[in-house]
Amino acid sequence: MDIKTYIESGILELYVAGRLSENENQEIYNLLQQHPELLQEVLEIEAAVVKLTAAVSPHAVNFNSIKGKLGASETKVVDLKPKQTNWISYTGWAASILLAAGLLWTLNQNTDLEQQLQTVETDNIYLETQIEDAKTDLAATKNLLNVIRDKDIIAVPLGGQGDYASSFAKVYWNKADNTIYLDAEGLPNAPDGKVWQVWSLTLNPLTPTSLGTIDDFNTDENKIFTIANANESQAFGVTLEPEGGSATPTMEQLYTLGVVSATP
Repeated sequence: MDIKTYIESGILELYVAGRLSENENQEIYNLLQQHPELLQEVLEIEAAVVKLTAAVSPHAVNFNSIKGKLGASETKVVDLKPKQTNWISYTGWAASILLAAGLLWTLNQNTDLEQQLQTVETDNIYLETQIEDAKTDLAATKNLLNVIRDKDIIAVPLGGQGDYASSFAKVYWNKADNTIYLDAEGLPNAPDGKVWQVWSLTLNPLTPTSLGTIDDFNTDENKIFTIANANESQAFGVTLEPEGGSATPTMEQLYTLGVVSATP
């Protein structure tokens, strides 16, 4: 439908004036529900009619000013009967105004309903995501429990060192798949610009090998991290290092250390 051509046809003005048949009125009513542009045009026509009606009201005529402009010394006043008001047209305008207001209210209600439905749909998606995340976390937890309860796993407690005696951690080492699981619940969040770095150590001679940094430590809720370790480790340690890690451990920032006491 060409909205512009339809508006320019003048049929909306006839609709506002109440000059159309019942079928034509119903057809335009249906179009107003479908096309907000047409509804807006009807509202503008009605506003113009209201202004025009006020402008031509008999109360707006200043008879004395007209008499003065004519310069007549004597003016015969002819009693003119006012034209009969076309109440049918006015009734049509009023009905159109009420109809347009009703349509506008209906459109607003439909918009509010759509927004509410979108909110409910968003909430449902979020809830489904939360459920899936919970299922994933539960599966991961069960898997981790199975790993640390394996009879061949090597548990290595890491005790606090020096000024950090209150710190602690624990390593679960699965030599079968060259993996360690670091439970770092006993470490504080890394300060800005710092990261925790994990080390595998051989003791004679003392040789540290970096197992990498834990960049997401502060945001991880469980504080359990899976780390690859193919080394013949004799001890494990955790130090606080600058972002990006260090080539060798900063001994002054050695928070926890534990020696592998036995193997299965």
